[in-house]
Amino acid sequence: MIVLTTIIKKIGKNGEKTRWTYIDIPKKIAEKLKPGCKKSFRVKGKMDEYSLKALALTPVGDGNFILAINATVRKAIKKIDGASVVVHLEEDIEKIAIAPQMLECLKDEPLACKYFEELPTAHQNWFSNWVKTAKTDITVAKRIAVIVKACSQKMGFLDMMKAYRDENKFTQ
Repeated sequence: MIVLTTIIKKIGKNGEKTRWTYIDIPKKIAEKLKPGCKKSFRVKGKMDEYSLKALALTPVGDGNFILAINATVRKAIKKIDGASVVVHLEEDIEKIAIAPQMLECLKDEPLACKYFEELPTAHQNWFSNWVKTAKTDITVAKRIAVIVKACSQKMGFLDMMKAYRDENKFTQ
């Protein structure tokens, strides 16, 4: 496990990462977590006293990474960009279970299922987590339908979300 004291930062305008809140994970720290790794990988640990699990380090070049800090974590630690945090991290090797009801529906659409199975594990997790965070059964069903449609059109998660938001801004 590594321990790091660092500053929370915010990305200005940078494509899909615009307005992300994050911390830098320098190359020498990343090397201690997962030597020789240049791709995204999951970590767990603590940020201040808040437990972290299944968060991805995202590569930003030259062996350096960032750890995005979502709204749930920011609210729990009660800090914003510019604040100092103490982070304890280690690689998280526990496999994330894919939402079983989503897998069942994907199996009914062979082309969508094949596309989904060919996605990197992290991308599969994005789809699954979207289903898992739904608060009602109706929302679960709607999200699964959107995912099956997106996968049958070979859309990645971010493209699906953009299309979903664009389509739904007129129906709310």
